[in-house]
Amino acid sequence: MQSKLTIEDLIEGTGKAAEKGALITAHYRGWLENGTEFDSSYKRNEPFQTVLSHKRVIQGWVLGLKGMKTGGKRKLWVPAELAYGERKMGNLIPANANLIFEIELLEVLTRDD
Repeated sequence: MQSKLTIEDLIEGTGKAAEKGALITAHYRGWLENGTEFDSSYKRNEPFQTVLSHKRVIQGWVLGLKGMKTGGKRKLWVPAELAYGERKMGNLIPANANLIFEIELLEVLTRDD
């Protein structure tokens, strides 16, 4: 995998665009490069809601979701340095792991809503 973030729009959204600091609601799946799924909000049957900031999510999400519009679906290839780097996360994500995400943006709320 290359060492930079790669973004592929699977479905172009038509709603409000995500930006740093926005409260987003999304469904997602995350895989390791070998195809092992390490997380899925679909399996929990509950969308993931978070503030799009470096304190809350990996840098790959902050950069990869910027400008994505509500209703869209995007695939991100996140190099380890924009994910968890040298840290191991739980039992499923090893240190220095490149991650792949498919993210469906359901809602974006910003301060001016």
